[in-house]
Amino acid sequence: MESSRTLQASLTVLILVTSSYGGRLQPEPNLRLNQALLTFHNQLTEEVQVSYTSDYCYKCLFLHLVTVTHSNNASAVLSTKFALTLEVKSHTTNATLCRWSQTYGEGGHYSVWIQMSETANNSSCTFTVDKKPNNVYMPLLVAALLLVVLAVLFIARPYIHRRCCASKCIRTVCCQGPQHSDDNELVEACEAQQNTTKAKPARLLSLDTFRGFSLIVMVFVNYGGGGYWFFQHEPWNGLTVASLVMPWFVFVIGTSVVLAFTSMQRKGVSRLQLLRKITWRTVVLMMLGFCFLNYSPIDGSLSWSWLRVPGVLQRLGFTYFVLSLLQTFWGQKEIPLRTYHWWNPVQDVVLYWPQWLIIILLEALSLCITFLMPVPGCPTGYLGAGGIGDYGLYPNCTGGAAGYIDRRMFGHNLYRYPTCKQIYLTTQPFDPEGVLGTINSVVMGFLGMQAGKIIIFYKGKNIVILCRFLAWAVILGISTAILSKCTRDEGFIPVNKNLWSLSFVLCAGCSSFLLLGAMYFVIDVKGWWGGQPFIYPGMNSIFVYVGHTMLGYYFPFSWEMRFTENHWEWLFQGLWGTSLWVLTAYLLYRKKFFLKI
Repeated sequence: MESSRTLQASLTVLILVTSSYGGRLQPEPNLRLNQALLTFHNQLTEEVQVSYTSDYCYKCLFLHLVTVTHSNNASAVLSTKFALTLEVKSHTTNATLCRWSQTYGEGGHYSVWIQMSETANNSSCTFTVDKKPNNVYMPLLVAALLLVVLAVLFIARPYIHRRCCASKCIRTVCCQGPQHSDDNELVEACEAQQNTTKAKPARLLSLDTFRGFSLIVMVFVNYGGGGYWFFQHEPWNGLTVASLVMPWFVFVIGTSVVLAFTSMQRKGVSRLQLLRKITWRTVVLMMLGFCFLNYSPIDGSLSWSWLRVPGVLQRLGFTYFVLSLLQTFWGQKEIPLRTYHWWNPVQDVVLYWPQWLIIILLEALSLCITFLMPVPGCPTGYLGAGGIGDYGLYPNCTGGAAGYIDRRMFGHNLYRYPTCKQIYLTTQPFDPEGVLGTINSVVMGFLGMQAGKIIIFYKGKNIVILCRFLAWAVILGISTAILSKCTRDEGFIPVNKNLWSLSFVLCAGCSSFLLLGAMYFVIDVKGWWGGQPFIYPGMNSIFVYVGHTMLGYYFPFSWEMRFTENHWEWLFQGLWGTSLWVLTAYLLYRKKFFLKI
């Protein structure tokens, strides 16, 4: 999405500098989204150097910010997305005068007074707030309240409709006089008119809802996420809402493969027919991703020198292909008899041992390549972002073995806007949908297949299904905690969406089991919710995803914004564009149009 790319670029420009001399400040710059103004007042008799680093940048070098001459001021525009560590040094002795770490508020004006301490013969820095920052969460709070009101109205609509129908029925019966004078006949007539219950649908509504939920969050993220950092991808290690949407979608693919292929195999569909369907769908997904979604007219004239080869749909297509082959050749057509075996509690795992063996071998291959493959100029097993990270020792090692393999295979035909580029100042191309990460994408989809097997094996035993979902979530969550050491950067294998690290896959799998389990309980078990409105895009996911990617930067889905100094218009545009795609999916649902491959 070009709009999100522009937003990322504007938000991650950390420093814009304006200086003033003679004690008089120049006109203050116009602050934009996620920016604050910091003014340094040097009251010393020597010149000082101010440098900075982002606390989200792991072991990064300090970068020069401003030079403040004696008895003068200098101002800088800072990013407010993450906490910054600033350091003031003497220009003559290079001694550190003061250092502090702080998160600055959007739209705030701050001052730092560099002066001699009154109690000791050394310098100190005093921090003051000249203008209070904006409440950046107010637009989000208002939007959340509006969505809650709409949800309440949507929930109340059927009850209001039934009351109206009941009143109309009673009036009709009363006007007909003696023909329906009996109370039992009156009740039967009203119930017949109000009866809206239907046979329980064969589709797993919670799965369609989960697919639609992940897709709608993905659309909102691609439309800028309102400019909030937690609705955007993290610079390198870490986890945000934006990082979870694609693994959720991959998880749903795995669950759908098991349910769909089991149904087709029971109907007698041959392996050859299944292979034709698998191949056709894989080719179409990959061609859609390569020919349409990796390029847009706004990028200028098409050129092989920069055209991206990997991509989201390419990865989804390949993941679907592998998972479908696993289910076609090593899936169970029929559930075995419920005879007693010692492995009955884990029969949904044991009976699929060939699939598990293949997945374990694939993951072992991925780990061996990641941690044992030598990369020229880089330490073996390097997982960092390179650039100025790790004290600038490995500037060309972005992504370690994963990045090296992609650059050897595709050259510069990789993603041009890696999230690490802005903060880590990387120069090497890196693609988050690269070759090595695709192996872990298959592992993520296989976890979704496990959810599908649980639903099939324990059909009708809802408590067992929910307990097994919870057990898988606990196992995956504990595994994530061990691998990451519950830290962002210090773990054995940090949680990293760019690399699709093993800990990231396990973490995303944990959240997927929890979300699908919650939706299964609320929608399919209790029937408290029909999945609206997420179920509509969930049943037309290909159309919504391709459509929002190709048309996202055209009106009415987006426009050139005028009020870019706060989150109000950014959030409105994101919600507006996302709502239009939900409405489109609903209208297509009413017309019974579903784009299938």
